[in-house]
Amino acid sequence: MAKIQIGNVTLENQVFLAPMAGVTDLPFRLLCREMGTGLVCSEMVSAKAIYYKNKNTESLLEIHEKERPVSLQLFGSDPELMAEMAKRIEERPFSILDINMGCPVPKVVNNGEGSALMKNPVLVGKIISAVAGAVKKPVTVKIRKGFDEEHVNAAEIARIAQESGAAAVAVHGRTREQYYAGSADWDIIRRVKEALTIPVIGNGDVTGPESAERMLRETGCDAVLIGRAARGNPWIFRQTIHYLETGELIPRPSMEEVRTMMLRHAALLKEYKGEYTAVREMRKHVCWYTAGYPHSARLRERINEMETMEQLEEIICMKSPDPA
Repeated sequence: MAKIQIGNVTLENQVFLAPMAGVTDLPFRLLCREMGTGLVCSEMVSAKAIYYKNKNTESLLEIHEKERPVSLQLFGSDPELMAEMAKRIEERPFSILDINMGCPVPKVVNNGEGSALMKNPVLVGKIISAVAGAVKKPVTVKIRKGFDEEHVNAAEIARIAQESGAAAVAVHGRTREQYYAGSADWDIIRRVKEALTIPVIGNGDVTGPESAERMLRETGCDAVLIGRAARGNPWIFRQTIHYLETGELIPRPSMEEVRTMMLRHAALLKEYKGEYTAVREMRKHVCWYTAGYPHSARLRERINEMETMEQLEEIICMKSPDPA
């Protein structure tokens, strides 16, 4: 398995966890790291929220030594503020600072942040240059194919990123307009790779070991980001790394393994967020973990009624849930 060099950071393999708001919190990142991912990425953090010392932002910035190396993702549109906040948090134990220029959510885009920045190449250069000049840690950028099909400019934005001091670029092969619908365009990832000398990380429609191998082969990208396919499936990293090394597919985990992982996930959430939040956040995770397993519909139904960790554990440990 090829190692990847991003600035002064060496990553053990080419299979990374993509940043996902509401998913890639510290407990989930720990589980994915245990399954072998070469890099975990935090949920995106607002530069303004750091500036105003927002209470909820502190938990987003928390990093455990066992999950390192970590990429911390920052978003904003003011070059000076982004640089200042990058400097303010630089002493924290993340290895790479990533700038989000791909988020499609209206609340972010309407503020001129996330994928809205794809429409302003000059500002992109100013932000990356300011942040890369303010910190010693490598700065990376996550972009999309373009804002819409009429403005496909990933290669141009990626070149600006490289010239402005970025150490790597991640490309999601969809436009902002697509959100997560339709298919990801892997050809744009190939074009970005051909345009740059720094590492390029491909993102979009990597659903398992075989599609990861295909993306690496077809686009020439240096690494892949796995996002939605990792929800409820941290095993995807172990499976993908094993496949890339041996060509062998590991079977999906048994329901017993899934139960054990869900209990572990719940315990970590309780440790970091308290019981009330843990139980409520586990509802969506249980739906993801159990999708496609026999008799899981009834389990998912009952999970949504749970109020305490004791009830949650009881439901997860049911040996034979009622038939779906």
